Amino acid sequence: MHALGQLLLMLVVGSAGGREDPRDTLACSQGLTCRLLDTDVLCGTEPPGSRHGLALARLRLEPALRCTEPMACVPCLEAHVRLALPLATSTATESHLSAQPGISGTEDSGDGGQWSPATGATSSQPNVTGLLLLSGHAYTSSRCVAVEVWAPLDPTLRGRTMGWVIFRCFEAPLGSKLHVSAYMNSQGRQRLSQQQRVPDCLWPAAQASVPQCQVPRLRVSPGQKEVVVEVQGAAVGLSYTLRLYHNHSHGTSGPGRAVTMSSPMNYVLPADEVLPCLCLQVWPETQDPLRATLCPFSHDVEAWERLWAQSRLVLHIKGQVLTCSLSAPCDLLAELVPCWQPVPSGPCQPLPGLQQPAGGQGPQEFGGLRPHPNLCVQVWSSGQVRLTQCLRDRALPGRPDDLLLLEHGGNASLCAMEWGACTPLASFTSTGAGHPGLLEQDLQQDMAGGQCQQLWHPSNSTGVVFWACPLHKYLRTHWALVWMGVLLGATCLLLLLLMKKEDMKGWLKSLRAGSYGSKGPLQGRRALLVHAAEPVAERVACALMAALHSLGLTVVAAPGGGSGVAALGPLPWLHAQHHRALRDSDIIVLLLSPAAVAAAHQWDAGGKVVPESGAAESSLGPWHNPDPDDVPTVAPCEVFAAALSCAMPVLMVASGHYVVAWLEALVPAVPPALRAAPAFALPSEMEGFLQALAGPARQRGRWLQPYVAAVAEALERAVGE
Repeated sequence: MHALGQLLLMLVVGSAGGREDPRDTLACSQGLTCRLLDTDVLCGTEPPGSRHGLALARLRLEPALRCTEPMACVPCLEAHVRLALPLATSTATESHLSAQPGISGTEDSGDGGQWSPATGATSSQPNVTGLLLLSGHAYTSSRCVAVEVWAPLDPTLRGRTMGWVIFRCFEAPLGSKLHVSAYMNSQGRQRLSQQQRVPDCLWPAAQASVPQCQVPRLRVSPGQKEVVVEVQGAAVGLSYTLRLYHNHSHGTSGPGRAVTMSSPMNYVLPADEVLPCLCLQVWPETQDPLRATLCPFSHDVEAWERLWAQSRLVLHIKGQVLTCSLSAPCDLLAELVPCWQPVPSGPCQPLPGLQQPAGGQGPQEFGGLRPHPNLCVQVWSSGQVRLTQCLRDRALPGRPDDLLLLEHGGNASLCAMEWGACTPLASFTSTGAGHPGLLEQDLQQDMAGGQCQQLWHPSNSTGVVFWACPLHKYLRTHWALVWMGVLLGATCLLLLLLMKKEDMKGWLKSLRAGSYGSKGPLQGRRALLVHAAEPVAERVACALMAALHSLGLTVVAAPGGGSGVAALGPLPWLHAQHHRALRDSDIIVLLLSPAAVAAAHQWDAGGKVVPESGAAESSLGPWHNPDPDDVPTVAPCEVFAAALSCAMPVLMVASGHYVVAWLEALVPAVPPALRAAPAFALPSEMEGFLQALAGPARQRGRWLQPYVAAVAEALERAVGE
């Protein structure tokens, strides 16, 4: 029967042979010989072995890697089994074991001699053999391995360990638990079991060789409008998840936004979404992978400015308690500082000792601080005021006349809080209510009478107390005296002006001239514009009058005159205007058009027409009247020719304020009769023309240059129509 059992053992192992996994390896220590029979057998069906065969002494599991390429490895557990030789065995058993065919003996084992896996040679030394079964069970797989082991049968080694059998290896997912058992088919069914977790990606060897553990790198390239997130070092063929989230210390951040991508990966993020707490996390889509995390914007100045722009500070009044809520997408390292602001948009005086750190997203309470319209709360960070919110912005109307007083606990001394300092009331004068110390007694009476509001009272009696006291009743008296002084001074000034009526008239006239002078650079100047009666000259005259009027110049055009022409007739009216211009030193502008040039040439030709304008010339004085034979006459129906009869005598003696303006697009040159007066080609010499109109007192500087283009453009349009 014993021989039959050994035969069945060989049949089971022999039928399982030939299914070795080439990736599995087997090793034995010195003194043992082993052979891997099968890497996938059904554990529990093996036949029993001899009663006194090899025995199990110890089972140890160690992490290992199974690699097909240097960077393509999978994690596994390596089984180390220590074997021993039992103490007692009979000589017959030893003799019988040594005679087993195919294991150890002198009988033929099928290959012509005794088989030895270590050396591949035969040996005549008696040995003992055993069947070692190793099984590995994970939650996703199960496998059983059969190993045949030989050991020398030396009586001196009984009860001692023979060596190690090392099987490499049982695979399992990263971080999973693996249950490994070792069996020997000797009598008694010896069994050793051990459970161990397969290393995860925290194992340094796995990080360097397992593709699932090779964490990619994140690179951020900021731009003006967008930020490019690049995932570098990603394994080909793997999908990765990129997560964007806000990192909060209080743990209230949401899951963020996740994007699944494959290598290569680039993700574009709008610059408006970049905040200091924005973090990036990437990991491969495998079981329990390592994650690469990067928070690159924690020191970005623009990200911090964007965060403060998105932050909100809101004040609440619950009964007599002031609370505030600071909401922001990220955690803020800031302080909440209550302050006193009597005037809107004015400076806010911090209340000493009441600041507290901003924490969390919920409302924060200033215990002991009672609401007042002039109270504000500021958010300070890095020495700067980032946010300010006042109670007057909510519902309470401000009271700028209230004074903030500080009372030191224990000695009842009062000082006024203004402009960053606390001034004792004994020397307080900034309200203008009188001499120093005048308000001290009144304010102490107001505090005792309950007219002042207590803003802050500490829990102990050694701290400071803040009071808000109204000053409107004291300020009304002060301002009444001020207004009485102002009215008295105004009355005295009015009486003084009435006593000097003429001086007052001159002052009013200069005041009126000054107010008018603000309307144009030529304000106060007058000009007489003389042109021929033809369409182009009339259009240019109208355009010049409109443009010069906008500069403040008073222009009278001839022909023209309105009701004056109707009452006097064209020639007497012209003579009257010419006489007035000479008397008041006004500018007389002679506008040369083709018809005007023809009239000037007629004057040069010496046409003998009896003049009817003697009245105007007789008023010029003897030095303005040349010899009658030197003065040609013109027809009385032509106004421009009549104007020449008035102007020529004056021009001959180089008197009067005449300016010749000739249209360079229509008139080639100034006639010789008019070359005694300054001439300007329009529109190219418009700046010089305007300076001549302004007079010598205003010709310095370039103050007329902004108006040159507008007047020239108006004249060009009139000529081109």
